[in-house]
Amino acid sequence: MKKIYPYYLANEPVQANQLLKVTDKYTGKIATKVALADPKAIAAGIAAASKAAEPMRKMPAYERQAVLQHCVTRFQERAEELAQALCVEAGKPIIDSRGEVTRLIDTFRIAAEESVRINGEVQELEISPRARGYRGMWRRVPIGPCSFISPFNFPLNLAAHKVAPALAVGCPFVLKPASRTPIGALIIGEVLAETNLPKGAFSILPCSRDGADLFTTDDRLKLLSFTGSPSVGWKLKSQAGKKKVVLELGGNAAVVVDEDANLKDAADRISFGAFYQSGQSCIGVQRIIVHEKIYSALKKRLVSAAKKLKSGNPKHESTFIGPMIAEKEAERLELWIKEAAAAGATVLCGGKRKGAMLEATLLENVPRQQKVCTEEAFGPVAVLSKFKNFKSAIKEVNNSSFGLQAGIFTRDLYKMQYAWDELEVGGVVIGDVPSWRVDHMPYGGVKDSGLGREGVKFAMEDMSEIRNLVIRTPQS
Repeated sequence: MKKIYPYYLANEPVQANQLLKVTDKYTGKIATKVALADPKAIAAGIAAASKAAEPMRKMPAYERQAVLQHCVTRFQERAEELAQALCVEAGKPIIDSRGEVTRLIDTFRIAAEESVRINGEVQELEISPRARGYRGMWRRVPIGPCSFISPFNFPLNLAAHKVAPALAVGCPFVLKPASRTPIGALIIGEVLAETNLPKGAFSILPCSRDGADLFTTDDRLKLLSFTGSPSVGWKLKSQAGKKKVVLELGGNAAVVVDEDANLKDAADRISFGAFYQSGQSCIGVQRIIVHEKIYSALKKRLVSAAKKLKSGNPKHESTFIGPMIAEKEAERLELWIKEAAAAGATVLCGGKRKGAMLEATLLENVPRQQKVCTEEAFGPVAVLSKFKNFKSAIKEVNNSSFGLQAGIFTRDLYKMQYAWDELEVGGVVIGDVPSWRVDHMPYGGVKDSGLGREGVKFAMEDMSEIRNLVIRTPQS
């Protein structure tokens, strides 16, 4: 990791200052310093993106593909550097960090493939006598300059899910990475600066939340894509004006384990889904709803697995649980656990905190109104409960203001179909946890979990508009 990093304004590195201190999330020490963009720089980035809209729109598909392929090559070459930086700035265990780099590469590779598949359709218009002699066709065109705000928990791949589709479809952009974890996005900027993108095609501008209003309010921006908390996301939507808004806002994902499930497999996958990267995933397992006939057996396996997970220095290869992003977040979740226990819940394992480190925690008998059930925990905590009837379990999953993804362990085809029909979520995962995702599938939620879908092809649809063509042939 370098000692200092610039921001990127209109494709160029700018070392304006060293105001943003990025800490090692495990040691708490300053790891590096980053240039912090002020409102003037943000306005300049938006102006540059606006000017770049036409040359980006006219850039041939093979040239856009070449830019994305260059990124794939350079990310492969710098994979360990990216992983080590991620491990430090996010406190993400090194094994998970390398996994995220792999997904970053996948996302750009998929975007390179999709960049030459932006097709349209010839449409039959002669559906009645009045339309005789008319033909129609449509195609997609870039929506224009885009505004992206990415979160701290997947600072590489969730930035990639905005940047790569924009490049694939031909949209210039300004990106605000999370101020706690800006390094990965800035390395993406380093690589993009090596390409022949038109001047102003991208700006990557770490900034304070207070100074970021232009990312939302400036009318020259035609789309806002935000990943983060519901409270912030819905507020930004209300301020965004006429631009299209895509929101991915998290959840409190549930997994249902039916009586025919393979207990060992379910326990292994649920332990991973609940506790990987310290539970800081919007589709991390938070609610575990288990058939009463297997509840005791599965509980025993889950508690045993949680106790075996190694916590500590994320730089160590054997570490599974590293620090949460900040000590105050660990304090918040520790308080939720204590509140649940005071209300009658049983702490099956974990619950203790040291600094930003919180133990893998499982609870049962938690009153449903407790925050650990109703809100997004975003940490290494999960709640167990029982069910008798599969339909009641599905209702319990839906008993949430969130609806991102759900996992169902069942071998019953009809129950699978029922879950897919009835669950109020963006995605249903059968035989695995809701935490599973591959980067070309449609991904997003309903209710308080957001609007729109990520996944490269689907993000490209949001970042483009349909332009129709009608041709009249006069009748002789």
